[in-house]
Amino acid sequence: MDLWSILMELVLLFGFAFIFGSLAQRLKQSPILGYILAGMVVGPMMVNEDMVNQMAELGVSLLLFSIGLEFSFQQLKRMGRMAFGGGSSQVLGTLGIVALSMTIFFSLPKAIAIGALVALSSTTIVLRVLVDKAAMESIHGRTSLGILLFQDMAIVPLVLLISLLSPSGGDIGIGMHMIKLLASVAGLVLVLYILLYHLIPRLLSSGQLFANRELTVLFAISTGLGATWASHWAGISPALGAFVAGMLLGESPFATQVRADIGSLRTMMVTLFFASVGMFIKPVWFLSHLHYILPLALVIFLVKAAIIYWVTRIFGLDRRHALATGITLAQIGEFSVVLAKAAREGNLIGLTDMDLIVSVTVVLMLATPYMVAWALPLSDWLLNLFSKPDIKDTSQEEASSGSDNRRVVVVGFGPAGRHVVNTLKTKAFKPVVIDVNPASRKFADQEGIEIHLGDATQEEVLNHAGIGAASLAVITAPDPQVSAQTIETIRQLNPDISLVARNRYNRHHKDLADAGATFVVDEETTVGEVLSQKINDCLSDEDCTLLACRLSGQKIEDYEDPRPVEGPEGKAE
Repeated sequence: MDLWSILMELVLLFGFAFIFGSLAQRLKQSPILGYILAGMVVGPMMVNEDMVNQMAELGVSLLLFSIGLEFSFQQLKRMGRMAFGGGSSQVLGTLGIVALSMTIFFSLPKAIAIGALVALSSTTIVLRVLVDKAAMESIHGRTSLGILLFQDMAIVPLVLLISLLSPSGGDIGIGMHMIKLLASVAGLVLVLYILLYHLIPRLLSSGQLFANRELTVLFAISTGLGATWASHWAGISPALGAFVAGMLLGESPFATQVRADIGSLRTMMVTLFFASVGMFIKPVWFLSHLHYILPLALVIFLVKAAIIYWVTRIFGLDRRHALATGITLAQIGEFSVVLAKAAREGNLIGLTDMDLIVSVTVVLMLATPYMVAWALPLSDWLLNLFSKPDIKDTSQEEASSGSDNRRVVVVGFGPAGRHVVNTLKTKAFKPVVIDVNPASRKFADQEGIEIHLGDATQEEVLNHAGIGAASLAVITAPDPQVSAQTIETIRQLNPDISLVARNRYNRHHKDLADAGATFVVDEETTVGEVLSQKINDCLSDEDCTLLACRLSGQKIEDYEDPRPVEGPEGKAE
C-alpha cells in the first residue's frame, strides 16, 4: 500500500472522528464515544486488514505513552493508602475472584488472563467525565483517581503476566521466556534512563535549545515512537515499551514542558486509539450476539462494583461514597484492550473470545459517562432501597431542639475548614465538624473539636451534628454538586440558619446561591482580588522603591535613599 492510500485512510478516520465526536458532544456525551463509532464506520473501508491491525497497535502504544506522561509516582504517593492499599487490593481481588470463577469453564492461564482484563477500568473516560462534571475533588472522585493511578502502574506487571502465560512449552520454556522478558524490559529501562536523565539533559542544557518548543515536541515524539519500535524489535509488547517510556519521561526534568507542548499530539493519540478500538468491532457479529454481550456486561458491572465497594469500605470510606466509587469504576477500560490483544497474540484466547471481550468493553465504555454522572444519585437510591433507616438518637434530637447561638457547623475539614475552625475558636464560638475522611478524627481529637464522620448531604448526619440548634453553617467542600446538595438539605432542616459556602469555580456561583447559600465565597473572584491587591501594593509607592528593590533582588530594609533628607525648615541636611 502506498503512502497516499495510507494518508487518505487517516484523513477519513480523523474526519469521521471529528463528525461523530461533535455529535456526541452535542448530545452531552463524551467525544470518545464518537471516536469509537468513527472506527466502526471507517474500519470496513480500509482495504488492507494489516493496516487496520498495525494502526490499532500504534494507537494503543501512543495512548499508553501519553498516559505514562501523566503518571506520577509522587502523585501516587500523595494519594496514600487508598491508592496503594485500595488499588492493589482492587486489582488483585478482581483478578483472583474472576479467575477462580472462570476456571469452571476455561484453563487456568486463560482464566487468569480474563481476570486481568476485568481488573482494569477506563482511566481516560472516567477522568475526563469527572473533570467535565467538576467532580474530581469530590470524595469518590479522589478515590477513583487513586485507584486508577495504581491500575496504570499495574499494566506493566499484567502485560508481563500475560506474556508469561502465553508459551505452551514446559517449565524450562516458561523460565527462559520470563528471563528474556525481564532482560528486555530492564534493558529498555536502562537505555531510556541514560538517554532521558543524562544525555538529553546535557544536550538541552543550553537555555536557547530548551526554549525552542519545536525541539521539545520532536524530543517527545522520538522518545515515544522510538520506545515503541525498540519494544517490538526486542519481542516485547510495544504498548508496554511506550508506557514505560512515558513514565520515565514524565519523571524527567523536562516533564512539565513536554506535557504542555504535546497537547495536540495527545489529542491525536487518544483519537487514534479509540478509533482503533472501534475498528475491532464487527457490527454484524455485535448485533447477532447482543443477547450474550449485554448480560455479560451487566454481570461484570455488578461484580466489579461490589468488589470496589468492599475494598473502599475496608479502607475507611463511608457506604455512600464507596458505592459511588464502585459504580464509577465498574467498567472495563482501554488497557483491557491492550491485554486482550497480547492474550490473542499469545494464543491464550481465540478470535471469538476477542470479539466478545472487545464488544463487552465497548458497551461498558459507552455506559461510563452515565455511570460517572449518576454514581451518587444511584448510590443514594440503592442505599435507601436496601438499607434499614438509621435509628435516631433521641438525646441528640433533644439537644438540637433548643437554640445555641454559639454553635457553628463546619462541613469539610481540609485546609479551608481548619482555618475556619481556628477562627471560630478565637471568637469563642463552638465549631462542630462534619467530614467523611476517617483521618480527620485524629486531628480533631488533638484539637478538642467535636467531629462527626459522615456525609453532610444526609439528614441523619446533620441532625446528629445538631444542625437544628446551630446559628451558622459553613460549607468548605470543594465539590460544587456536594455543596449544593448539602445546602439544600440544611435549608430543609433549619430554614433560618445563615449559610456560607465555598465555591471553587465561578460558573457554579448561581447554583449554590439558588440552593440557599446566604453568602458564596467565589475562589476565582477572590484570587483575582488578592492578585490585584498584591500588584497594586508593588506599584502604589510613588517613587517605585518597592518595585525597584524586588526587580533587583535587594531587600527593602537594605535600601538607602540617595536623595538628601529635608530638615524641619524644608532645607536639605
